[in-house]
Amino acid sequence: MRQRDVRTWTILVSYFARVGSDGVVLELFKDMQNQGVVPNQFTLSSVLKCCSSLSELRIGKGVHGWILRNGITLDVVLENSLLDFYVKCKDLGSAKWLFELMEERNSVTWNILIGAHLNTGDVDKAVDMFRKLRIKDVTSWNIIIDGAMRNRFKRIALELLYEMVKHGTFLNEVTFSIALVLAASLLDLELGKQIHAAVFRMGIHVDDFIRNSLIDMYCKCGRMDLSLKVLEKMDMDFGRKENSIVEIISWSSIISGFVRNGQFEDAFKTFTSMIRKEIEVDRSIITSIISGCANCGVLVLGQQVHALFHKTGLKVDAHLGSSLIDMYAKCGNLDDAQMIFKQTSDRNVVLWTSMISGCAIHGQGREVVQKFESMISEGIKPNEVTFIGVLTACSHAGLIEEGCRYFRLMKEVYGFKPEVEHFTCMVDLYGRVGQLDEAKKFIHENGIHQMSAVWRSLLSSCRLHKDIQMAEWVCEKLLHLEPLDAGPYILLSNICTTKQRWEEAAEVRSLMQSRGVKKNPGQSWIEIKNQVHAFVVGDRSHPRKDEIYAYLDKLIKRLREIGYSSDTKNVMQDVEEEQGEMVLAFHSEKLAAAYGIISTSSQKPIRIMKNLRICNDCHNFMKYTSQLLGREIIVRDIRRFHHFKHGYCSCGEYW
Repeated sequence: MRQRDVRTWTILVSYFARVGSDGVVLELFKDMQNQGVVPNQFTLSSVLKCCSSLSELRIGKGVHGWILRNGITLDVVLENSLLDFYVKCKDLGSAKWLFELMEERNSVTWNILIGAHLNTGDVDKAVDMFRKLRIKDVTSWNIIIDGAMRNRFKRIALELLYEMVKHGTFLNEVTFSIALVLAASLLDLELGKQIHAAVFRMGIHVDDFIRNSLIDMYCKCGRMDLSLKVLEKMDMDFGRKENSIVEIISWSSIISGFVRNGQFEDAFKTFTSMIRKEIEVDRSIITSIISGCANCGVLVLGQQVHALFHKTGLKVDAHLGSSLIDMYAKCGNLDDAQMIFKQTSDRNVVLWTSMISGCAIHGQGREVVQKFESMISEGIKPNEVTFIGVLTACSHAGLIEEGCRYFRLMKEVYGFKPEVEHFTCMVDLYGRVGQLDEAKKFIHENGIHQMSAVWRSLLSSCRLHKDIQMAEWVCEKLLHLEPLDAGPYILLSNICTTKQRWEEAAEVRSLMQSRGVKKNPGQSWIEIKNQVHAFVVGDRSHPRKDEIYAYLDKLIKRLREIGYSSDTKNVMQDVEEEQGEMVLAFHSEKLAAAYGIISTSSQKPIRIMKNLRICNDCHNFMKYTSQLLGREIIVRDIRRFHHFKHGYCSCGEYW
């Protein structure tokens, strides 16, 4: 083109700004000036937009200076572009200065600065500015409600939403999406249903974004049935949008919802259905399924999902790597967890924390200490969760000096305020080594009397060391805090029966029954050929029950020949781990072990999960079975892992 006027240049600059070619825009701006063409307000707005996208504060300020030197008329559009530039480059001081100088301000002007205060977490200032805004459009309302919610001022966000409706402002699709996210974060199902009804009345329920927000809201409120209905309605109304972003997000929400609500089997079935329908599986879906496998100890499916991820060609980043480490560790395969850790190059605090926590639940205290020190030496700053893993490991391994040192380090060096999990670990650390008075002193010194978890930990230690006097005192504290929790009653009853104080044990049981307190039954499960088999004490529901009981009887007789004898103290008590009135031989973990032995080859480890802590008798049973049969047995109870091999347990009898 022989003649290029300002309009021609502006069209070209605006186009490249629109498609995100920010570097090209800045080059064109230089060429334009070199050729003596004076840019107009539209050209400059596009250039400033690119400066903010690139966070080029110096260049943007240069453009601002050029505008002032050349006497370019500053209309409200150009001033808003400058204001937006300073905000996005995090120069709030210059943004405020410019705002005060502006003679003309429209709703966009106010929205930019309100959003700036929200981004810095100053919700009070943002709300104050919002109140001063005379004409509040739908964008203004959306910005303030969304910003308050993002900053965890959920109740303020809810009040503003009600105020917006009362004000009579038209609610658009963005408003409803924000409102649904708010309902989900508040776990307010009734509010979510009201928003759903309003969406339906307005006819915008067909919007893909709204539907995905509805699915997510119902998932987070625990109504998976309603989220599935929304998904089914999408397919019925419009048919499948094969492998579209909308479809993938919908399925991802459903699967993560099942996992979040503990409906792992439904999550696995949904995932299998996705694969059969050839729906594209993304990183988010794989992470959710791996999390589900970790929670219920399904190793085989976890390995298959891991293999599927490799087939997709996606790279294992720190986030997915940490999920894989967590899965392998919680499924009892610490070697593979270590392998994933070593293979991941980008090791952030999340990845390190997953590896530390994995080693902790396997009782590898020294390994955790070594890894923590390596993490610090690599310049990675630990977080609160990292310290929970470290303190748990110290507790399980009896490393009292190290545990106390790391607790002080967390507070004094890293400035973290201890939460209930940290305090509980410390009480457990003192209690396990028999320093019950020290544990009691720790509770008083830290003013944590209101935390039932620390008293529960101390009561468990009283049982371990058979200190009935302190147990009674701790139990009183616990029953005052949580009168309907079965744990204190059961633990105190156990201690009484261990000391053969039968009448006191009976009184505790009678009190428990009179108050209507119920105990969760013990349950164990084992995965065989991609199917999970669950057992309860004395379970006779399994299709192969006759084989299981016949083999178990035969096995116990053989174990007695090499020294095993039942710990009969547990028969007379309702232990925390199992219903005491039932015969020890038929505890759930023994049934699961027997089924695993008769269903798998002798070379394959037997992996059992239990929802309560393994009892003394079952612990001895597993040791002798591993010795007699030469098989590795891995038991994950509610506290930790026990690896039984050649007659020994990895816990070293410290559990």
